[in-house]
Amino acid sequence: MSVVLRLANAQLAFGTAPVLDQAELVVEQGERVCITGRNGAGKSSLLKVLQGDLQLDGGELHYVGNTRVAMLPQDPPPRTEGSVFHYVIGAFAETGALLEQYQELSQRLANHPDDAAALSKLTQIQSRIEAAQGWQLQTQVEQVLSRLSLDGAQAMANLSGGWLRRAALARALATNPDILLLDEPTNHLDVNAVKWLENMLLEFRGAIIFISHDRAFIRRLATRIVDLDRGTLTSFPGDYAAFLVEKQRLLEVEASQNAEFDKKLAQEEVWIRQGIKARRTRNEGRVRALQELRKQRSQRRQVQGQVKFDSTTSERSGKVVFEAKDLALGFGDKTLIENLTITIQRGDKLALVGPNGCGKSSLIRCILGDLEPQSGTYKLGTNLQVAYFDQHRQLLDENLSVADNVAEGKKEVTHGGRTRHIFSYLQDFLFSPQQAQMPVRALSGGEKNRVMLAKILLRESNLLVLDEPTNDLDIDTLELLEQVVVEYPGTVFVVSHDREFIDNTATSVLLFEGAGKVTEIVGGFNEVAHYQAAQQEVSEKAKEKGTISTSEHSDKQSSLAKSSNKLSYKLKRELELLPKQIDELEAELELLQQQINDPEFFRKPVEQTQPITERFATVEQMLMEALERWDYLENLQGN
Repeated sequence: MSVVLRLANAQLAFGTAPVLDQAELVVEQGERVCITGRNGAGKSSLLKVLQGDLQLDGGELHYVGNTRVAMLPQDPPPRTEGSVFHYVIGAFAETGALLEQYQELSQRLANHPDDAAALSKLTQIQSRIEAAQGWQLQTQVEQVLSRLSLDGAQAMANLSGGWLRRAALARALATNPDILLLDEPTNHLDVNAVKWLENMLLEFRGAIIFISHDRAFIRRLATRIVDLDRGTLTSFPGDYAAFLVEKQRLLEVEASQNAEFDKKLAQEEVWIRQGIKARRTRNEGRVRALQELRKQRSQRRQVQGQVKFDSTTSERSGKVVFEAKDLALGFGDKTLIENLTITIQRGDKLALVGPNGCGKSSLIRCILGDLEPQSGTYKLGTNLQVAYFDQHRQLLDENLSVADNVAEGKKEVTHGGRTRHIFSYLQDFLFSPQQAQMPVRALSGGEKNRVMLAKILLRESNLLVLDEPTNDLDIDTLELLEQVVVEYPGTVFVVSHDREFIDNTATSVLLFEGAGKVTEIVGGFNEVAHYQAAQQEVSEKAKEKGTISTSEHSDKQSSLAKSSNKLSYKLKRELELLPKQIDELEAELELLQQQINDPEFFRKPVEQTQPITERFATVEQMLMEALERWDYLENLQGN
């Protein structure tokens, strides 16, 4: 593969700590490189550098040949009055403007054929378009719109968030780029839209450099991970699982080296503080060495700590949080939910999954007593105290500081039964005292989400509602949020399109299937996938045989959803063999881990170490799948 981009000795800083510090990056044609790193590390700034919107303070950015670069920004485009075609053709600047004028004049002449002035101007514009080979661009745009199932005549103002994202991708792809830059492309997309995006990007022949915290998306797409940590770019060949293993090893090595360094520094500090006699005879070279150690220590950029999440719970709610029978929700003629019968009990961790606009937020409003259903009976739980994470961050005042937003102007907060200074509390969420005094508008999207979490987790609650909490959060914070959800003693509702987050936190899923149908499925997203595959199989068999009535078909779907089928002989046999398979995988994983933990392991040539790290990642994934399958079959057998 040929190199398309080279970043050498890159230097970029906005304050005292550099965003890029002598950073190096080489990207080859056809690679799909995921940029990882903590919120605020500078990932979006790096993409702006690669796009040419931000100039380096030092170093070089070099594109090989006539490399074309296109960017899919983090936020969807605005809902303007112009058409989708108008927005996408805008990627071609002057030629795009000519094509837009041509379309407008053509429309005017269709309505007023005798308009001589419009005809004259149309002829002039047509000549300019031909000179710029603009008709080829128009065909190119129309092909991209067709490929992405976009209607070029539709107004941007009428598009949902997911379709706006699709229009933005069309604008990027229309330029036929050699390098595609993507900043959090899955934000605000539902699961089906994310899968569609994955398939589109897997077909893209150029290089892709993307930022994402969607772990399932990264696992499917990335061919290499590049980690931005304290200004340094480190490349990790292989998949995401191999990156996690090697990154952890490097952090452990760094911690060990820093501990040894600090020990030596402490010894030198004791020595230099000996009495007058020692000072008279001390070795001046040793003093200079100590001064250099102190200089290095002051310049060492510490590994950013981990967020400390600890929710404050109030008195327990009633045993039943919400109970409904034949519930129906909708607006006017639009039905969102129909005939929903459900009981939500204290301690449930419920994920609401479905396309944008399907009724997830409406159901939560109904459960909280803020929205009356159209029909059906329901009963709200007693003693509910709610902490609500809103994806639009409406609880935050952008002009106030982080501290004032969280503590509402107070200097101290009570959390976990003890009173703490607000700066101390915010340090648990990785905000230094200086950052705590910054206005919220100056923060990145992920940092704003951390402020929101700090604010809502300060409240006493027994019902935690998280509306798209994973958007913009870095992976370390995501994993810690998962731990909070799992350990939260109350009830949790999660609205999320993050498949791995759902798998790691939900005890059950409410699947919004469309046409008002909502199905409860025990488990996480893996169980949803099993249910959908089984449901598809039933539908196909019904079409082939033509012997299953509508009611029988519905009964089979209901049976599948509740996981109440008895195990067949084949599934029983699979369940019997799984424990042995799990034992064997765990034993192999332990042996591989011992090899990787050997201090000499990573001093060996990469052709010796890479097969072992890749096998470790493969076995780890096989073990997770076997455990999930065993749990699924056990539940089937138990019901």
